Amino acid sequence: MRSLQATRHPLAATDEQNQTLARAGAPQFDDVLVRHGLPLLETVRIDVLQVNIGKLCNQTCAHCHVDAGPDRREAMSRETAGKVIELLRRHDIGTLDITGGAPELNPQFRFLVDEAAKLDRRIIDRCNLTVLMLPGQADLLPYLAERKVEVTASLPSFRPAGTDAQRGDGVFQKSVVALKMLNEVGYGKGIGLVLNLVHNPVGAFLPGNQASLERDYRRELSSRYGIVFDRLHAITNMPISRFLEFLDRSGNTQSYMDLLVRSFNPVAAVGVMCRTYLSVGWDGTLYDCDFNQMLALPVGSGAPGTLDGLLASGSLARRVRTGLHCFGCTAGAGSSCGGALG
Repeated sequence: MRSLQATRHPLAATDEQNQTLARAGAPQFDDVLVRHGLPLLETVRIDVLQVNIGKLCNQTCAHCHVDAGPDRREAMSRETAGKVIELLRRHDIGTLDITGGAPELNPQFRFLVDEAAKLDRRIIDRCNLTVLMLPGQADLLPYLAERKVEVTASLPSFRPAGTDAQRGDGVFQKSVVALKMLNEVGYGKGIGLVLNLVHNPVGAFLPGNQASLERDYRRELSSRYGIVFDRLHAITNMPISRFLEFLDRSGNTQSYMDLLVRSFNPVAAVGVMCRTYLSVGWDGTLYDCDFNQMLALPVGSGAPGTLDGLLASGSLARRVRTGLHCFGCTAGAGSSCGGALG
C-alpha cells in the first residue's frame, strides 16, 4: 500500500495532519499540563540520541508513523553520520538508538554502529525482522551479535492475523523465522544479546497492560514456536501519518482523540521520553522526538535546530515543542520508544 503522504512535501503533510487533529477539537497539550499543575516540558540532559537514518524500508506497514517504504529515497549521508558520532564524542550520551525505515538498509548504519561501539555506547537497532532475511543482508545477524547491538523488533501481535493486518500478508511467519535466527545466535537468552519486542494495538484503542501482554507474548511465542525474548514494549499508535489516515478514513479521528485526552495520565506526562531524548533526522535536523520529526516540527524556542548548530553551541537544554499528537504519549500507562511509562 502506497501512502498518499509519501508524495507530498513534509510541510504540506504537517498542515493537513494538524488540521485533521484540530477538527477533533482536542485541547492544547500545554494547557492540559498547566491544568494538572505540571510544568511545561523541558530537556536539560540527553540520555538517548535517536537517529532516523532514512525512510527506505522493505515493508510498507499500515501503522507506520514514518511513512517508510521501498520507494523512499531519503537517506543519511556519511558527512551527517560523522556529525552524529562527533556529538556522541563530545557529550556523555549513553545510548545511540538507530531507526528508519529499515535502518540496516542505509549505507551509514554500520559506520554508526562501528564508531559508537568504539565510544562504548549502548546501541539499539530498531529492526523490522524481515530485513534479516534479505539476500543482501546475509552477514547482518553475526555483525549485530559481534558488536552486542540491542535489537528492538516490531511484532504487533503474537497472532498471525494481527501482525499481518498491520505489516502485510505473510510478515508474521517471516518474523517468526527471523526471531528463531536471533535466538540461535544467542539473542534473548540472557547472555548479553538483548532482544526486545514492540507491540502496537491493531485498531483505534490503547495498548493493554504491558506486563500482562509480555506474559502472553512469552507464553504464546515459547509454546508455539520456541521463541524467547527479553522485554516487551507496548507503544500507543500515534495519530500521525498512516495511522491518522486510517482514523480519518474510518471516521475514528474524533473518538480516538477523545480517548487519548480522556486517558491523560499526569504520571506518564512527567516521564515522557522527549525530556531525555534528542531525535536527529536523516539530513541532520534536530527534533524533540521521532514523532515531531515525522510531522516536520523541528526543535524551537531558540535551541540549535541542526547538528551543525548544536556542535557549535554545545548546549543540550531546550523547551520541548508539543502538539495534539503528544496526548498519545501520555494516555493510559503512557508510551515511549521504551514502552509504557507508568
